[in-house]
Amino acid sequence: MQKAFRSGFVAVVGKPNAGKSTLVNRLVGQKVAIVTSRPQTTRNRILGIVNRPDAQVVLIDTPGIHKATTVLGKQMMAEVNQALEGIDQLVVVADACAGLTREDRLAFEHARQFRGPVFLLLNKIDRMPKPALLPLMEACAKELPWTEIVPISALTGDGVEIALKRLIAHLPEGEPYFPKDQVTDQPERFLAAEIVREKAMSSTKQEVPHAVAVRIEAFEESQKLVRIRAIISVEREGQKGILIGSGGERLKAIGTAARQELEEILGAKVFLEVRVKVDPDWRQDTHSVQQLDWRRQIERLGSE
Repeated sequence: MQKAFRSGFVAVVGKPNAGKSTLVNRLVGQKVAIVTSRPQTTRNRILGIVNRPDAQVVLIDTPGIHKATTVLGKQMMAEVNQALEGIDQLVVVADACAGLTREDRLAFEHARQFRGPVFLLLNKIDRMPKPALLPLMEACAKELPWTEIVPISALTGDGVEIALKRLIAHLPEGEPYFPKDQVTDQPERFLAAEIVREKAMSSTKQEVPHAVAVRIEAFEESQKLVRIRAIISVEREGQKGILIGSGGERLKAIGTAARQELEEILGAKVFLEVRVKVDPDWRQDTHSVQQLDWRRQIERLGSE
């Protein structure tokens, strides 16, 4: 007898830098969410669609749960709350190396309010001694009545397929929501902005990464070439100087790395122009923050 097909939406939440985006990319099989070593890299909810012969799992990657102090932070937390609407399952990702933290418990509060299967994935087990894992699992088990607790390493893939099988087993029976060759819902234009931001964040230190925003001013496709014009916004003149670098070398390196990755993703030659401008305190400006949300941009264009 053929197994029933299962499908559903699964929100992935957790504290900043727990490895949510790395996990989503691993399960999807290609990059749909940017990844850096900086906390709070993800700013919007992003769908990663996992297709298997017997199931389709629509993962919703979310910003790291934190106490928001800026307009940007508040929008990020709004993205988390919106991701929890209408889902079939909830996955909490925790950094096993860090132990059970106050930030984890903020994520657990969201899990307590969800009425459905809730999984805890203890990530980064490749970086911790094995004897420390069992006591951590026992401590977490006392926090909530989890459907299951699964140790994984999103980086190496250890335990990831096991976790996916457990998720699929608890999904409702139903038809796929998306075509089987689709891996995300985000437009290529938004992905291009995110790739440029990833390279800018990875190449800078201290306060610069979180002050970086990227907007695509032009995205023109022809049969042989994709022309992209990107603007990197920062909050201070000093940050602009750091991003440009001596003789423009850092900005050139950012553009080259982004172009090379975009050519792999888009399967076409890419001409990428990147400029830097100062947008003072953009993280506290509602209009500037809303411009980063591609869903709002599409809604705005549709109403014009």
